[in-house]
Amino acid sequence: MFGILSGMRTTIEMSDAVRARLLELAARRGERGFSALVEEAVERYLVDEERRRSQAERAKSVIASLSEGEAEELEASVRSLRERWR
Repeated sequence: MFGILSGMRTTIEMSDAVRARLLELAARRGERGFSALVEEAVERYLVDEERRRSQAERAKSVIASLSEGEAEELEASVRSLRERWR
């Protein structure tokens, strides 16, 4: 009787400027609204966030495997890089 929805509707708040830019981009892509753009952006964010979490977990496992001397050497190297960076 009723069609199955391919997604769900939700409300998001954004500035008028962002909304205008999204509508402009959607129009250039031949789309009437910007839902597909928002979905793409959120999907990309979620994938990137998972990648960052995974990289952080890998980094933690590597750091935990350093000897005390290696850890001190790494810390000194990072400290030196930070001093030169500023």
